[in-house]
Amino acid sequence: MRPQHGGIGRQVAADRADWVTHPRPQHQAWDGLVLAKDDPFWNTHFPPNGWGCQCSVRGLWPRDLKRLGKSGPDEAPKVQWVARQIGQNSPIGPRVVKVPEGIDPGFDYVPGKARLQSQIPPERPEPPMPGSMGGAGLPNTRALPGDDLPAPRPAQASELLPKGLSPQAYAAAFLERLGASLEQPAVFQDAIGERLVLGKELFQKPDGQWKADKRERGPYMPLLARALADPDEIWVRLEWHYAQKKAVVRRRYIARFTVDGQEAPALVVFDLGGDGWFGTTAFSGPDQSPETWRIGVRLYQRP
Repeated sequence: MRPQHGGIGRQVAADRADWVTHPRPQHQAWDGLVLAKDDPFWNTHFPPNGWGCQCSVRGLWPRDLKRLGKSGPDEAPKVQWVARQIGQNSPIGPRVVKVPEGIDPGFDYVPGKARLQSQIPPERPEPPMPGSMGGAGLPNTRALPGDDLPAPRPAQASELLPKGLSPQAYAAAFLERLGASLEQPAVFQDAIGERLVLGKELFQKPDGQWKADKRERGPYMPLLARALADPDEIWVRLEWHYAQKKAVVRRRYIARFTVDGQEAPALVVFDLGGDGWFGTTAFSGPDQSPETWRIGVRLYQRP
């Protein structure tokens, strides 16, 4: 793929080769298909597409399109989902899964992209207590910095999103500000050089249901993204995870913004640990005080 030159990929049905006795008709139908590198079709159809499949994708230059008599990419075929039974010899017994027609079960993903997705932290089911310092036996990591957070930065009311948008729209607004998208996860590097993999799975349950508007946070997604990209402070602390019976290191990103039409500044917190993440935006109430969230060791403060 050559994204700086258009990022076009061409499907090549190599399992039509002479050494393949019974080529797959569906794969033959995809032979010569030209799609942009970010077309969602590749999410489930990037070869190999099954056992013994020899299909591949070749990157094309714009001049290659002209030689093919094309002025741009093709329109992606409509994906037809079919039910397939798997696991006949599995210890847990047979089960039915849905895969795109022409794709063997277990081949409906992009290998490199799947590795990124596996690193995306899930959202924690329960929010942390603002002043939590860990479990019994851990040292008191409560630090008193002796200074205030940097002054709140202005945020225009137009930066906030309207109420009533779809969860996908709210999730996309967060991801786009950090270099990712609903289709493509990305590795984000924070102000201290730590890396975090971001993707739509941040805002989905394991079954794929969306939760981007959880606790009516959807309109404030742009502020949550700003807190992660350009925080006022970053803190790290150690907490005891009772379910996993081990200590968990957490990073906490804190930022404040003055928003048109709001009397109190918005306090935005993005909390990340080995067991997942949590995000909140508050304008008033007991959780709004920054001091209740400044816990552990401060690693960074915005100049």
